[in-house]
Amino acid sequence: MKTNEIANENADQNPDRARIARFARRKQINRIALTLSLAAMLFGMFWLAWILWETLRLGLGSLSMAMLTQSTPPPNEPLGEGGLANAIMGSLLMVALATFVGAPIGILSGVYLAEYDPRGKLAMIIRFVNDLLLSAPSIIIGLFVYAVMVVRFKAFSGWAGAVALALIVIPVVIRTTENMLMLIPAGLREAAYALGAPKWKVITRITLTAARAGVLTGILLAVARISGETAPLLFTALNNQFWNFGLDGPTANLPVTILQFAMSPYENWQQLAWGGVFLITMAVLGLNILARVLSRKK
Repeated sequence: MKTNEIANENADQNPDRARIARFARRKQINRIALTLSLAAMLFGMFWLAWILWETLRLGLGSLSMAMLTQSTPPPNEPLGEGGLANAIMGSLLMVALATFVGAPIGILSGVYLAEYDPRGKLAMIIRFVNDLLLSAPSIIIGLFVYAVMVVRFKAFSGWAGAVALALIVIPVVIRTTENMLMLIPAGLREAAYALGAPKWKVITRITLTAARAGVLTGILLAVARISGETAPLLFTALNNQFWNFGLDGPTANLPVTILQFAMSPYENWQQLAWGGVFLITMAVLGLNILARVLSRKK
């Protein structure tokens, strides 16, 4: 009798011991995974902090009024002579033009995908092509525009650079606009239709108005992405040491100027390159913070 009671008691305790062992094993695996994740995060944060520190240390020391008001100098000029004004202006012109062209196309395409034909064959093809453009390296877009425009017209130009940047803006805005519109409740549309509103008015007055913060966030993120693109401009706008407001020929721009000056052996050019790196970093950081603020407010 006692033997049976002891056996039953051991049988009752075995499942508890097995559960405790499994729980201890899971905790051990969790600790290992958490340690590896934290180590990977710290590894990445170390390099990011180092890059930002070097940018601040060398970039802040290169800032001056001359850098913002004078054009790019010849090599071996004294430190503090010359600036990046023509490169900054060229970048601003091309980024503004690319945004002006690419953002409306992206918004209209996103509206079509979300409102008119969300499950059609054409929509599936558009999404597939858009995903390809999102994942394609920017140098491929630069080569495409080079073959289509630069080779055809036998000249580098700021217009070709703006077209290349616009092709980068479009897929980002399409994806963001479609996602933001899909988040709008269907009941909001149905209420507007019930009141007799036509579809175009429902889209412009209801859905786009409700999603305007998200759409604007997508545009800002696209601008932040193209602000530092170098590869497409190497094949399209090239660069220029002088002022060029017409965009009809090779146009000065900040990313390519930074590349050329940073690789040069001249100290004054290297100093200006660090100043340009600081300006682009702060501009992109500011755009990303603004996009986060707008999306959080929404």
